[in-house]
Amino acid sequence: MGLRFYFLRQALLNMKRNVTVHILSLGTIVASLLILGAFLLLFGNLSNWLRQWGTALSMSVYLKDGTSAYKRDKIDSFIRGLPGAQIRRFISKEDAMNELKAALREEAGFLERLTHNPLPASYEVVFEASRTEEIDPEKIKQQLEALDGVEEVQHNRQWLKRLEGVLDVVSLIGYIIGGLLCLCVVFIVTNTIKLTIYSRRDEIEILKLVGATDWFIKLPFLLEGMMQGILGGGLAILALFLGYLAFSAKKIYLIGPAPLEFVFLPVGYVAIVFFLSTVLGIIGSFIAIGRFFDV
Repeated sequence: MGLRFYFLRQALLNMKRNVTVHILSLGTIVASLLILGAFLLLFGNLSNWLRQWGTALSMSVYLKDGTSAYKRDKIDSFIRGLPGAQIRRFISKEDAMNELKAALREEAGFLERLTHNPLPASYEVVFEASRTEEIDPEKIKQQLEALDGVEEVQHNRQWLKRLEGVLDVVSLIGYIIGGLLCLCVVFIVTNTIKLTIYSRRDEIEILKLVGATDWFIKLPFLLEGMMQGILGGGLAILALFLGYLAFSAKKIYLIGPAPLEFVFLPVGYVAIVFFLSTVLGIIGSFIAIGRFFDV
């Protein structure tokens, strides 16, 4: 127990003696892991949203300008007669413009200069989740667009196919960026431990002369790298969670009428970030003592 405490105390003393270097190193590690964590957070939520869209079906039915009340009633009746369909709401041209202004906020000033409202009225239609498997959205789209007064119909599965391809590309880019960030963390830890070794080289020579074993000298440096990894991972997760709290307060609309739920990293992902940061810290320490500490 006393020997373990010695190694821990030596590691902490090493960090204290080179506090400026360690702070700069820790800041870079946190930034690298934060980028990696942000990618995992975004990728996880995109995957979750795609799963939701895959089991749900919604449509936006856009009407032609000047569609009469009689034609609207026929469209309304047709939609209500579709299997499992429910009209979530009808959005008039005025409502569509007001929602656009609310979304643009202070940038909505240019809309005031429009001489007419170009936005179409529309229906937001949702289908029962239990019946989506038996529904052919393309067939319903064609039937609706054949109705007098309907300009265009869009359903969420059109976007789903496009987003699945985009997600594959994002995943590949994420792996590449993640690998580069991991190399960056290892490089930072390696150079930080190397500087610590150089600052203690006289003390190390004395320890070798009095018979200290290789691992007796190396272990504090390994603990130092591991602690850097743990601290970097913890601070990155904390910063990511604070960013998530600020971002999740806003409603997100991408496809369909319902806002999307933005969730934090699952426990498994958080554990991966901690484990990865710790392992990278140890790897960086091993490289430092292997290349620059010939004992």
